[in-house]
Amino acid sequence: MSGPSTLNPQQLAAVKLLDHPLLVLAGAGSGKTRVITEKIAYLIQQGTPARHIAAVTFTNKAAREMKTRVGKLVQGKDVRGLRVSTFHALGLDIVRREHKALGFKSAISIFDEHDRKLLVKELIKHGPQVYDMEKADQYGWQVSRWKNQFVLPEQAAGQGAATPDDAVAASVYAEYARQIKAYNAMDFDDLILQPVLLFQQHPEVLEKWRNQIRYLLVDEYQDTNLTQYQLVKLLTGNLGRFTVVGDDDQSIYSWRGAKPENLTQLQQDYPRLQVIKLEQNYRSTGRILKVANHLIANNPHVFEKRLWSAFGPGDPPRVIKAKEEIAESRLIAADIIHHKFRHNTKLSDYAILYRGNHQSRLFERSLREHSIPYFLSGGASFFDNTEIKDILAYLRLMVNPDDDAAFLRVVNTPRREIGPATLEKLGQYANQRHVSLFAAGFELGLEQLLPEAAVKKLRHFNNWLVDVADRAERGDTFAVIDEFIDALNYEDWLQENSTSDAQADRRMGNVRELLDWLRRLAKEENGGEKALAEVVAKIMLLDILDRQEEEGSGDRVSLMTLHAAKGLEFPYVYLVGMEENLLPHQNSIEDNAIEEERRLAYVGITRAQKQLTFSYCTHRKKYGEMTDCKPSRFLDELPLEELEWNDRNPVPEEVKRERGQANLAHLKSLLQRF
Repeated sequence: MSGPSTLNPQQLAAVKLLDHPLLVLAGAGSGKTRVITEKIAYLIQQGTPARHIAAVTFTNKAAREMKTRVGKLVQGKDVRGLRVSTFHALGLDIVRREHKALGFKSAISIFDEHDRKLLVKELIKHGPQVYDMEKADQYGWQVSRWKNQFVLPEQAAGQGAATPDDAVAASVYAEYARQIKAYNAMDFDDLILQPVLLFQQHPEVLEKWRNQIRYLLVDEYQDTNLTQYQLVKLLTGNLGRFTVVGDDDQSIYSWRGAKPENLTQLQQDYPRLQVIKLEQNYRSTGRILKVANHLIANNPHVFEKRLWSAFGPGDPPRVIKAKEEIAESRLIAADIIHHKFRHNTKLSDYAILYRGNHQSRLFERSLREHSIPYFLSGGASFFDNTEIKDILAYLRLMVNPDDDAAFLRVVNTPRREIGPATLEKLGQYANQRHVSLFAAGFELGLEQLLPEAAVKKLRHFNNWLVDVADRAERGDTFAVIDEFIDALNYEDWLQENSTSDAQADRRMGNVRELLDWLRRLAKEENGGEKALAEVVAKIMLLDILDRQEEEGSGDRVSLMTLHAAKGLEFPYVYLVGMEENLLPHQNSIEDNAIEEERRLAYVGITRAQKQLTFSYCTHRKKYGEMTDCKPSRFLDELPLEELEWNDRNPVPEEVKRERGQANLAHLKSLLQRF
């Protein structure tokens, strides 16, 4: 049963408060998504049309879930026009609708991380000064940080450039901003920055969007950066018609620009702000919450809160000590087998959480040795591979020559000596003429802007692609594409840009797998063939399907980082590697960022519903040498009377017998499969 009648008093107050700006401090597992969805339904019920309500969050998965829940509460046409999206999707909608005010053409291209890195490297290579190419990624990250902190290129060149590296990054930032604008493109950070600049510079456009979005709800507010906060402030105006939901204790993304201080800044910017705390937890048992509360109490707080549960105390959290990391992984694999045998659970009830991706390898090995199926969350999608993106960009350009993002990705891959200065002038010309970059390459006027050699290279590339696309459409499509890949010398390009021959071979194997996949998609059930454009459109959607398939991974143990675990829950959680320099991480210790590491451990603890197990090693191999390890300071901050330690509480004989029976039963079930 759902609806306002089943909400607790604090949740109900948060849903019904409409005449004040509202901050909902929602502790882990306290039903924050339910509050947002119920509030959307309540707003509609109180007469605010759905088309004037917007809810924003940080992931597509969260947005999908929210929209599905609202659909169950509000039926039919009443929900029409409701906007539920990520921050970036909202920003993209704004810039596409208001492209003229921003000085962009309508078909704005979106740069992904690879595109951004490539452009930064090209700018460094062809820049007026000699910069360190090995620091290209560092400069790119700094540019991203400045955008998230609402620092513009001219500001970065002033107060933002505090070190020599920052000064270089500021120079790269200014050139990057100019270049990407010439390409009629934006990167992900621009999707927030550009709407803010738009609203600041064009009050009439801001007024239009305020009339359109009359109530704004923000999920995971503690993860907002300064630029996102500016966007929220501009859209909601002085009245502050908003509800933001967040938890300062779960702010774990400072490296991405998140500012938990945005929670307290609201009180200064909105004197009428109301604060409602959600402290009843609907996920975990009392002992798990007591451990979580004790740990996070060591962080300073502007807003004090303590989670509680009506589920009773539950089992005491356990601490497993292991001699080294191989023993740790084997102990936990065996513990899962024993626990599953004893309680008749599913493998999907278990999660192993760790601080860094490198920790997964030994757990994968131990689970495989015990024939325990597992799912490694956060593994790269097939479509994330650079070589797959390259070939798909070529195919996208063949079927849609106006795809500027595809053009920019492949025009110099493999290298054709078409530098950023040439592409910048091409982009400026295309903007003036309101044509695509590809089309601009054919126009006579381009010869007035570019040297003859540059025009010749561009037209050679364009004519070649037109010829390939024409032959692919009229003849044997995939035979033509195979010839095209050979003519590209793409295999040689991979050899030059891979760390080993084996990696280059693996990457070329991915290209062949992609082409085989395309062939299969092209085959119609009736024996005919789909057009290349239709096949390319379909395979671009497969990335989405691929990720959805990952989410529904079946009956397997989940392995993931603590960052990836945020927002999830599991009956039985193993929080592994609880050692100094792992959790808290060595970099965070050196940077005096212990508070965020503590929040990360808190997130891990509050994923557990029924049972929580910590593990740590007394020794761990580092750079080939076995080194001593200290237990994490966070273990010392837990209430010791609530914990059960494997080295302090001897294992009873009956439990030892049960474990032996569990291993035999597991072995028997494996033999029965054959």
